[in-house]
Amino acid sequence: MPDLQRLAAHHADPLLAFERENRSWFARSIPDRGDDYFAEFPARHAALLAEQATGACHFHVLVDDDGQVLGRFNLVDVADGEAELGYRVAQRAAGRGLATDGVRRVCALAREAYGLRRLTAATTLDNPASLAVLRRTGFTPVGEVSLGGRPGLRHRRELTLDG
Repeated sequence: MPDLQRLAAHHADPLLAFERENRSWFARSIPDRGDDYFAEFPARHAALLAEQATGACHFHVLVDDDGQVLGRFNLVDVADGEAELGYRVAQRAAGRGLATDGVRRVCALAREAYGLRRLTAATTLDNPASLAVLRRTGFTPVGEVSLGGRPGLRHRRELTLDG
């Protein structure tokens, strides 16, 4: 079973490889990060770790036995017991339940380790896999949004003691 780990400095190279290998796959359903993201990756990674140290965000990677990143599961804009969930899974790992499992694990961490009470997440309407992950993990639609000019849905999940 892949290991969900809190983002650390040693994840920089495997994370960059993950983002490069899956760039076109991700761009099918979410806005592309742009060339600057890759050109400035070391500085961006260091900035994420610094932001995480403040408690404003909690970043996680799902890694296989070889240390390769299979997915990212992030809690951003942490404030007042709430955060925004974002996630992405490698194309080679899609369809194996890893996104659903990762979201469930991050929801448990959000409640138990970070003391959060509510998460929100958004995805485009043309991303049925992500919509299904959110439904399977207890998120409910709460409104329409635009993501990179594409129609989407915002979801919410209350983090209760029973789930």
